[in-house]
Amino acid sequence: MNRTEFIVTTAIILFVAFLLGWFAHWLLHRFKRVSQADMDQLEKMSQELHEAEETRDQAITYLQQREAELTNQLAQTEAELAAAMDGLREARSDAEEMRVYVERMNQA
Repeated sequence: MNRTEFIVTTAIILFVAFLLGWFAHWLLHRFKRVSQADMDQLEKMSQELHEAEETRDQAITYLQQREAELTNQLAQTEAELAAAMDGLREARSDAEEMRVYVERMNQA
């Protein structure tokens, strides 16, 4: 085999290797392609996720508002209870004073 035959044979082998590599690359990409149905499904899932996040945000906002309302109502109720307890304490004190006064009047 002379030099020219060696170069031609090497060129043919390299060209065949290039063609096999290109064909394998094309074949892999053909099988790995994403179908339109898959893209539609991904779009639907992303839309549902977005809606779920919006619903979650609305629920969090509602719960925060409700918690604020209940905290305010609890504070008002505690203030009313404290006022009622003060009034009851004062009424008991007055009743005790009246009882002592009545006992003194009965003894005299």
